[in-house]
Amino acid sequence: MSTVRSSRRIERAGVNALRTLLEEDNHLVQEIDGGNDHGEDMIVNFTRHGKRTGYWIAIQVKSGKKYKRANGYAVPVEAHFDDWTQSRIPIVGVVYDMQKRELFWVNLTEQLRSAEKSPSWVQVPKTSRLNADTLHEFYTEMAAYAGDAKMRIRASTEEEALTEAVRARQGLDPQTAPNPLYEGMADFALRHEDRLHVFAKDLRRSFPVQMLVLIMLWEWPRQIRFAEGSGNPAPVSWVAGLYSFMLLMALTIFFEFRAGRIPKETGKWLAIIASNFLWIPIMDPDGDRGWWGTTWLVAGIIIPSLGVKFLVLSFVGFARDRKKRQLPSDV
Repeated sequence: MSTVRSSRRIERAGVNALRTLLEEDNHLVQEIDGGNDHGEDMIVNFTRHGKRTGYWIAIQVKSGKKYKRANGYAVPVEAHFDDWTQSRIPIVGVVYDMQKRELFWVNLTEQLRSAEKSPSWVQVPKTSRLNADTLHEFYTEMAAYAGDAKMRIRASTEEEALTEAVRARQGLDPQTAPNPLYEGMADFALRHEDRLHVFAKDLRRSFPVQMLVLIMLWEWPRQIRFAEGSGNPAPVSWVAGLYSFMLLMALTIFFEFRAGRIPKETGKWLAIIASNFLWIPIMDPDGDRGWWGTTWLVAGIIIPSLGVKFLVLSFVGFARDRKKRQLPSDV
């Protein structure tokens, strides 16, 4: 019977640890058969929110004491310099410290492309840990690098994508080349994906506020003309005061929605005030109907003045009550 190499257990320890880590985060891992191993142990297709992305990397995994150094770890380059620098997908080096049971990584393609000639080793910093806490950061950095380096792989099935990744690894251009016009924006979106997701969600929530602002801007000159026609001495101040109150109510509603609360009463009052005041210039464009225009001008001064005070006092009180409930009760 054939014998099993004593070093196989050590070699497999790193591959198994890395594969488990990546697959627990739903990334797709394809190990490379030993007979086809020419400097990489696996090809990885990153996923995001349960869906495949167009980002692929190849990984060389090393395990054992001989890859440990005084200031970190190291991955031997040997005869792979040209392969790793010319690869169409990024090559990552990972060292598994069996004693600590920790993984450490380095972007081999990036490091070697900045070298004038082939070094014997590529340093792996001991601060570059790869674990469940740092995996998202690793994904973000490598996916951004793959995009910057024009290495994105796309295909309709996992098998086709793997084939494209292997072809790219061999230095062949994929048929679906990236669009340079949008690559920079795509990389920016990738680096700030979580923040942009929150921003897009807030943008959708603020749609009523946006519509209100557009209507108010469209009506601004008409509101001014109405106030001037009704004999108000300061039409700009009158319109600005009314608009400020409506905007304060709209923003209050927006941030309440953002916190998961529904301010029904505030919403009703905003609807009543906006619907009454915003149709005035349509009914009386020049504000010259005597007592009728004067009545609305007086209301446009009193309502915002009292409304702002009531709104601020109410919501400051609500916030105070919430903070009181969060405080630990005295024993």
